[in-house]
Amino acid sequence: VQLQASGGGLVQAGGSLRLSCAASGRTFSSYSMGWFRQAPGKEREFVAAISWSGGSTYYADSVKGRFTISRDNAKNTVFLQMNKLKPEDTAVYYCAATSAQWTVAAIHTLRSYGSWGQGTQVTVSS
Repeated sequence: VQLQASGGGLVQAGGSLRLSCAASGRTFSSYSMGWFRQAPGKEREFVAAISWSGGSTYYADSVKGRFTISRDNAKNTVFLQMNKLKPEDTAVYYCAATSAQWTVAAIHTLRSYGSWGQGTQVTVSS
């Protein structure tokens, strides 16, 4: 599956952004999807994931209660609604797809994901 992330931009602290990730291919609904981010000089880290059906979600503690992941399988798209943004949320955000079994160990591990989007920059000013 090929992925294309969009929706990043510059926003003030406390603001909101909605990221989108469009997937090509007819098997999108068979993949669990994740969002990761990478700040300058730091390793890529897990942000959120959603199961193939959308029935299960999982969040990093740092974004829990502020970010919401969702998907529309009819439109082959996964979303990341980001509210109450903080300067420490500044990073390049990547969407990714995995066919691994839905477990905590798998869904927040980078190597579980076989397909990655190109990334979209999110900058939060203080």
